[in-house]
Amino acid sequence: MLVIRAITLDDIDPLIDMARQVGSGMTTLKPDRAMLGERVQTAVASFAQAIVPEERDYMFVMEDTAAGRLAGVCAIKGAVGLTEPFYNYRIGTLVHSSRELGVFTRMDTLYLSNDLTGSSELCSLFLRPEYRTGHNGKWLSKSRFLFIAQFQHLFTEKIIAEMRGFQLDDGTSPFYEGLGRHFFKMDFDHVDGLTALGKKSFIAELMPRQPLYVAYLPEDAQQVIGQVHRSTLPARKLLEQEGMHYEGYVDIFDAGPVLQGRVAELRAVRDSVLATVEEGAPPAEGDPVLVSNTRLDDFRMILAHGCGGEAQVALSVRELQQLHCRPGDDVRTLTLNTRKNAHG
Repeated sequence: MLVIRAITLDDIDPLIDMARQVGSGMTTLKPDRAMLGERVQTAVASFAQAIVPEERDYMFVMEDTAAGRLAGVCAIKGAVGLTEPFYNYRIGTLVHSSRELGVFTRMDTLYLSNDLTGSSELCSLFLRPEYRTGHNGKWLSKSRFLFIAQFQHLFTEKIIAEMRGFQLDDGTSPFYEGLGRHFFKMDFDHVDGLTALGKKSFIAELMPRQPLYVAYLPEDAQQVIGQVHRSTLPARKLLEQEGMHYEGYVDIFDAGPVLQGRVAELRAVRDSVLATVEEGAPPAEGDPVLVSNTRLDDFRMILAHGCGGEAQVALSVRELQQLHCRPGDDVRTLTLNTRKNAHG
């Protein structure tokens, strides 16, 4: 059985093993023991409320309890850019006109920006290939929204998600090759690795502060601005279903889109239901439903069936055990699929 739960210190080694499968472009999940070890320690302290909310990094793992192994990981950062700069390009417009010549042009531009500093961030979503079946990927991604709904007070008004940018089959980033390489003079993977380790001062030192005209970039670089990696397209669609959208901010290295949403307007915040759990036979069939306990220090979530939107939820003994719940405890529920919700 699969369960999503708060990460623990015992998960560091299997997390590093899983990070080796991620590949380039995900700076928050590199197979670096020092970095990931420190991050897991921060996550454990976050769930224990041992650090202030804006410094927290809530990491969740999907565990295959039958096989005793991790199937996936995802995370939510309390706030970004408060201890180190957080850069994006903002796509803007400059207008040039001449009445005398009858010329009027609009030019797309890229502005180096820190506008999204302080936002909470969804990040580090990865599911092992062998588990990419059924509802697993959708459930893993959307689990974070139910956590936010339960602990809304811990997050900022705005939440963002940096999506992995488009790459060719050989891993080349057309945007980086067309722009970043001219300034950084190193391979994309090297830059990506430095960013993952928190070494970001070189960005301000080497990137121009003036607006950059998109039209001056090679055609293949222009075409991928705001486009996601092929394997990231389903993740983008899931986030958009939950109330996030693209507002013209992109990653400075691969031009992947940054999705934004207001926490109060997320589907999980609007439509999830707090219910009382009881022991019983769950429906044999029904729509898949996210069910979580309400404990920050031991957060756990399962995927059940046919119990969404009700004040009373019946779960099997095994499901109760997976949630670390007893009859009479509170749980929070949310339908997995937006179209099945009355407000969806």
